[in-house]
Amino acid sequence: MDKNKTKATDASVGDYIASRAKAQQGDDCQALMALLEKLTGQVGTMWGPSIVGYGSYRYTYDTGRTGEAPLTGFAIRGRELVLYLSVDSAQQQALLVRLGKHKMGKSCLYFKQLADLDRSVLEELLLGSVTEIKGRHA
Repeated sequence: MDKNKTKATDASVGDYIASRAKAQQGDDCQALMALLEKLTGQVGTMWGPSIVGYGSYRYTYDTGRTGEAPLTGFAIRGRELVLYLSVDSAQQQALLVRLGKHKMGKSCLYFKQLADLDRSVLEELLLGSVTEIKGRHA
């Protein structure tokens, strides 16, 4: 069975941000850290070399493969920031419509800067995601 390559590490979140963030990204990362810490009650830790994760949960795929992942988190991907979250429910999908300028993958929300997003909608979206994941993997 494959091993999960993305695991919590003891690497420095501050060093990661300092080495990767461009101008405005550094401020946005600090704001995201404060928001995610408030919503999860957890301090950010590095997951692999490039994800700042908050909290964790255990999952099991239909194949039987198990692993651990952060409840939510973010990463710097070039000129964009990415938030990792669940948007499976109709309520979460409705929030995306009101969020602002972004692109959405399966569980990755890409945006250029926090100023492009409605912060109250973002907070509601992240809280809904954490609740969905905890409910699914309790």
